[in-house]
Amino acid sequence: MTTESASLELIRPDWPAPASVQAFASTRCGGVSTGAYAGLNLGAHTGDNPAAVASNRALLRQRLALQNQPHWLNQVHGVAVAELTAELATEKRTETIATVPVTADASVSRAVDTVCAVLTADCLPVLFCDRAGQWVGAAHAGWRGLCAGVLEQTLAHYHGARSELMAWLGPAIGPTAFEVGPEVRAEFVRHDAAAASAFRAGAADRWYADLYALARQRLQAAGVNAIFGGGFCTFSEPQRFYSYRRDQQTGRQATLIWRSAA
Repeated sequence: MTTESASLELIRPDWPAPASVQAFASTRCGGVSTGAYAGLNLGAHTGDNPAAVASNRALLRQRLALQNQPHWLNQVHGVAVAELTAELATEKRTETIATVPVTADASVSRAVDTVCAVLTADCLPVLFCDRAGQWVGAAHAGWRGLCAGVLEQTLAHYHGARSELMAWLGPAIGPTAFEVGPEVRAEFVRHDAAAASAFRAGAADRWYADLYALARQRLQAAGVNAIFGGGFCTFSEPQRFYSYRRDQQTGRQATLIWRSAA
């Protein structure tokens, strides 16, 4: 491990996942990007120097001792889910920063050393695994994707009992910072009246939304009750996290999960 990769600050999920499941969330701490992207920017679509992003991804891969490249997605705030196989992981060994990724906002896998990954800078990353350590997934849940059902679509790719699943909510914008318009609240409440409890009135017709609470409601309604994480606020910690709402021009942190052979 190089000094550069050792300097990366990573968050390990606080959940009782089996030993075969490996999961981490990156922060902006470490890395080689500069200016508005200063730190470990892993987003290739942000306007950052592609060489810096490639170096950051290489540092992350080295730090985590990944056998294969993470499966980076072209995220569009939708609900599409990519099924990742061991064959796809092998093909990605030679991926470059210019490789066109699959368009999806979540990925799942049963294969070993096949890394599901999502990029965020305020949106909510959600990780999944089953208690047997045989199935993992990662979803990118901004308010649009969350409202449209990206978590439910991800869960639809697991064919066992939902009681066997657990979820971890990674770094996202917190409930005291995520101000939205009345149309956002109306969309969630239209789906489930209970969602009203996840919104706090702001000035005029504005509302503060709690993405963590909204995600918990959706997961519980889908039969997943073992839910961990939450409590971060990307907006409020500029030295630790990228935040699009705070800075507009900014980088992306990653949240990753995979099955190891152990």
